[in-house]
Amino acid sequence: MQLQTGNFVTSVIDEKPTLPSAYDKPINAYDEAFTEDRQPRAHWKALLSNMSKLSDEEMLNKQRRAQRILREDGATYNLTSDPLTPSVWSLDLIPNIIPTDEWLEIEQGLAQRSNLFDLILKDLYGPQELLKNGIIPSEIIFSHPGFLRQCHGVMVPGAHQLLHHAMDLVRDHKGQFQVIGDRTQAPNGAGYALENRTVVSRVIPNSFRDSQVRRLAGFFQSFKNMLTSLASQWTDTPRIVMLSPGAYSSTYFEQAYLSNYLGFPLVQGSDLTVRNGAVWMKSLNGLARVDVILRRVDDAYCDQAELKADSFLGVPGLLEVVRAGNIVLANPLGSGILEAPALVKFLPAISEFLTGEQLTLPSVATWWCGDENDLNYVIANLSNLIIKPAIRSHSSNSIYGHTLNEKQKLNTIEEIKKTPHLYTAQSYVPGSMSPIWLDGKIQARPSLLRAFTIASPTGYTVMPGGLSRAGESTEESIVTNMSISKSKDTWVIAAEPETQTTLLNDQVLLQDEALQANLPSRVVENLFWMGRYAERAEISMRLLRTIFKQMNGIDPLPEESRRMLLQMASTQTGCLPGFMEADEKLLADPEAELVSIITDGNRAGSIKANLQAMLSCGEQVKEMLSADTRIIINELRDHIHELDRAYTNGLPSAPEESLDSLVTSLLALSGLNHESMLRGLDWTFQEIGRRTERALQTATLLRSALTTPLPSGPQQQILESVLLSVEALISFRRRYRNRARIAYGLDLLMIDGTNPRSLLYQVEQLRKYIRELPRNETTTPGLSPENKIILKSLNDIQLADLEALAKIDPDSQSRLKLDKLMMELLDQLEQFTILISDKYFDHTAGPQSLTEAFRGKNV
Repeated sequence: MQLQTGNFVTSVIDEKPTLPSAYDKPINAYDEAFTEDRQPRAHWKALLSNMSKLSDEEMLNKQRRAQRILREDGATYNLTSDPLTPSVWSLDLIPNIIPTDEWLEIEQGLAQRSNLFDLILKDLYGPQELLKNGIIPSEIIFSHPGFLRQCHGVMVPGAHQLLHHAMDLVRDHKGQFQVIGDRTQAPNGAGYALENRTVVSRVIPNSFRDSQVRRLAGFFQSFKNMLTSLASQWTDTPRIVMLSPGAYSSTYFEQAYLSNYLGFPLVQGSDLTVRNGAVWMKSLNGLARVDVILRRVDDAYCDQAELKADSFLGVPGLLEVVRAGNIVLANPLGSGILEAPALVKFLPAISEFLTGEQLTLPSVATWWCGDENDLNYVIANLSNLIIKPAIRSHSSNSIYGHTLNEKQKLNTIEEIKKTPHLYTAQSYVPGSMSPIWLDGKIQARPSLLRAFTIASPTGYTVMPGGLSRAGESTEESIVTNMSISKSKDTWVIAAEPETQTTLLNDQVLLQDEALQANLPSRVVENLFWMGRYAERAEISMRLLRTIFKQMNGIDPLPEESRRMLLQMASTQTGCLPGFMEADEKLLADPEAELVSIITDGNRAGSIKANLQAMLSCGEQVKEMLSADTRIIINELRDHIHELDRAYTNGLPSAPEESLDSLVTSLLALSGLNHESMLRGLDWTFQEIGRRTERALQTATLLRSALTTPLPSGPQQQILESVLLSVEALISFRRRYRNRARIAYGLDLLMIDGTNPRSLLYQVEQLRKYIRELPRNETTTPGLSPENKIILKSLNDIQLADLEALAKIDPDSQSRLKLDKLMMELLDQLEQFTILISDKYFDHTAGPQSLTEAFRGKNV
């Protein structure tokens, strides 16, 4: 007897779940979770039993919670550079499960394969016995751009050259795992596997605990130990950095996530420089020696001097430092040759030649079209094969023969015949079917597994699990595309509960704290500008809210007030000419211009452009942002999209309210930084950016609003508008009652040290912060230039005669002294930002010629 419970059919007699009623799979495919007679496999029973107790709604809520956690963590896989629309990493809540006995065999096969690839790498860049003995056709190697002749003879210290390795595996219809591809240049996916584990264990903790899943932390501890050991010949406390292509990399989240988890600074090519035969990181305290680089940049892009000259991702001169033995790269340059699909055909012979062993974990059957017999076979059996370029690239695509019509087959064959050595073919292995939660029910979808190994003193250590992916379609071909497939956690069942492992080792932490004292200049520069853009957007929105409230008030605005308010909007945002040279028609109907000032992301100075710039800076330093900060940033993105929708047909009925949520989120971001962020140099530079921008914006506001005299009524409206936009109107009224004099307004907004939005307050804070900045050893005695200019601004503000500033000059019919003072302050503050940038952000000296250098030699 059976009844429907949630998504599973459950037997009333034994209460064991069987195949879900909506579950359908191909007849000739292996199923990960269910046997041929539609019963759960033994290692799946605990999970399926727990999940059978969940209703559809409960399962949907858990899936939504998982995606919410991923979004809050900033987990993305981005194929676009738009900071407003990051692609949240897709995770299916149902893991793939592998039993202990089967995993032991897989583990041995993975370690054996990595060891073989290590030997191949040593041979190709060493004696080249594989080529001399004809085991590998020489054209496969020498015609491949991944073979770097510049790296011949260059060896990594230690027993291994291949330091970490990723392999993609699928099951055939019998359940046998086969390897379909290898990643050796900059293998990615391990960080996503760790994030998947973190999320799944939070969302379904009971199932995770009951299943006795093997932990991942030990693998990453071994990873960290391996990288540390690479520089053990010359230092006990190596500086290890992770080299990233930058925030526009599709896997930038993983790079930021792993750098934080392992405790290594995340750097880009521009953060590093070559001096005196070594690699140095540009930091606030000067140049810091780098010993090991864990790279996420492909071989060819790592050195503009010797490899790809037009690369913006690498470090000119890096390869020469590698040759000198003064830096270690993981993986070494040149390891990309191991990714050549044609190499797979020859692996059995290579293994026999180098080790005398047969591979226990087979590769998928492969043919190289450069061989005449293989070419003939491929042409005759195209419908059953997958055609791949012999040289893998980011733009290369596989051709699935069974999807082609007759004309397409003929065209494909013609292309292959033109340059047969550039094509390989592999057997079509559909892959195993895994249960996936999709469209409110559990369905069967094709899946594959990416497994990971790292070098260890005794061979290779294998991650107990990996990154599984399942297609959202029944077509197997899309599983290899990470952007249109769902990821899955991979559980390897332990024979007994494992003890919890952590990377938080006291001794390692003490070393890391000393090493992380130097932040890359790029990081603090982005935090500085993140603070500036946030402040710029907030003040602009506050002013626009005030303008909308005044224009939509009960009483009509006088013409002078209306013109002044609109011109203030243009001046404050910098969206010029805007209303500055407006005719009467534009002033009478300002809607289109106001909409543009708010929502035109391509217009410099607009609200949306400033918010986009702020989010872009945040993406550049994702590894520095706390979990709560990422939540607020996600809220900002949501509010920006809401703003676009609200302004689709022009100004909404209450435009001031449309900006409220954005202002509130920016205030939350500022408050979070003040209350939760450690007072390190990263916080200091973000605050310097905020205070500098607030001072600039306040001076601009006073100059644009108050230097032009108006009749008494409009003048009072403008003064109150200024005070309202900086949240000072209530304080003003309490202090001065109803005496709305310009001098009183200047007193509150210029020289009141208790007002956190006054000019004096900003400059005093800047003076305090620059005292905390690191001083260069070559700095001349006395005050620094940036300190001098801030002191001058401070004196100019404190010594200002407010009555004189408020006085109207009879010749110019303007408040000339106020205008002059604000212009001087604006100029001084701009000079201050240039001095800060030149001193702490810009390292203008380029790469120098390399010289013979010794370890420990100082620059």
